[in-house]
Amino acid sequence: MAKVIDWLKENRRLLFSLEITPPDRGRSMDDILSGIDPLMRFEPQFINVTYHQPHMVYEEKDGVITRRPRRKKPGTVGICSAIKNRFRVEPVPHLICGSFSRFETEDTLIDLHFLGIQNILALRGDPPPGQARFIPEKDGHEYAGQLVEQIARLNRGQYIDELEDPFPTRFCIGVAGYPEKHFESPNLEKDLQFLKAKVDAGADYVITQMFFDFRLYKEFVEKARAIGIQVPIIPGLKPLVNRRQIQTVPSAFHVNIPAELVALIEEARTKEQAFAGGIRYMAQLVERLLEFGVPGIHIFTMGQGHATRSLLDAVFSAPR
Repeated sequence: MAKVIDWLKENRRLLFSLEITPPDRGRSMDDILSGIDPLMRFEPQFINVTYHQPHMVYEEKDGVITRRPRRKKPGTVGICSAIKNRFRVEPVPHLICGSFSRFETEDTLIDLHFLGIQNILALRGDPPPGQARFIPEKDGHEYAGQLVEQIARLNRGQYIDELEDPFPTRFCIGVAGYPEKHFESPNLEKDLQFLKAKVDAGADYVITQMFFDFRLYKEFVEKARAIGIQVPIIPGLKPLVNRRQIQTVPSAFHVNIPAELVALIEEARTKEQAFAGGIRYMAQLVERLLEFGVPGIHIFTMGQGHATRSLLDAVFSAPR
C-alpha cells in the first residue's frame, strides 16, 4: 500500500520504516543505496529521506559582496525516485518550511505528485548552520502547521492561484512529535498544543523525535490522547553504540540519555563491548514498545547501517 496511513489502518503487520540522509554534495548516490541494500531483508515498508536547509555564504568579487545559498546535501527528490524504482519501497520525502516560499512549496509538491510519491513528512526544519533562530522565507511558512495546511488544501484541489477544474493531490501527511518537547517550546504541554494544531490542520500520523526511555514515549502518548490527538504516534529510535554518540547526540537533538545506557557504553572495556551494550539496551527498549502496542517502529539510520542491522537482528531474532 502506497500510503503510511493506509498501512497503519489496514495491515496487521507492524509498520517498519527507516530514515536516511542524502549524501554530501559531490558524493555518489550509490553511497546511500548500497547502505540500504543490507537492510532490505528486514522488509521496511517506507524509507524517509531528509531535507536540509542551505546555509548562506558571502563571496566578494570585484569589490562586490554577494550572498548565495550553498546546499550541502541536495538530492532528496532524486533519491526518493531512485528508492521507489530500485527497491520498490515507498519513499517519504521530508518537506521543510525553511528556504521555500509557498509558491516553491507548491511546485515541489506538484513534482512529487507527478512522480507518484504519495507520502510527505512536513517539518518546519532547523535554522541553517550559523543562524541562531529560524527565519522563514518571504511568502514562506513560519510553522509546520502552516505547511500541513497548504498540503491539505492541495489534497482538496485548492492551489495558490485559482484554477479551473484543478486535480487534487493525494498526499498522506506525517508530522514530528517531541516526547521531551521541542527545544524552543516553553514546556511539553505547550508543545503538545502545537502538535494538535498540526493534526487538526490535516496531519495523518506522527513520528517522534528519538528518545531512549520508554516512560517518555508512554507519557507522551497518554498526554496527546488526553487533549484529543488520536492519530497514530510512531516511535522514532536511533541506536547509540559508542562514546562519541552519547557526547554529541544530546546537544544535537536536545534529548536525554538514561544513566543506564551511558554506563553501558562508558564502562565498556572495548569498542565491541560498548557496541554490544548499546544494541542490547535499544533492543530491550523496542521490546517494551512492542508490548505497549506501538503502531510501528521508525529508525534513524543516519549513516549507521551496521548499528541498525545489529539492532534489527536482535529484535527480529528474539523469540515471541
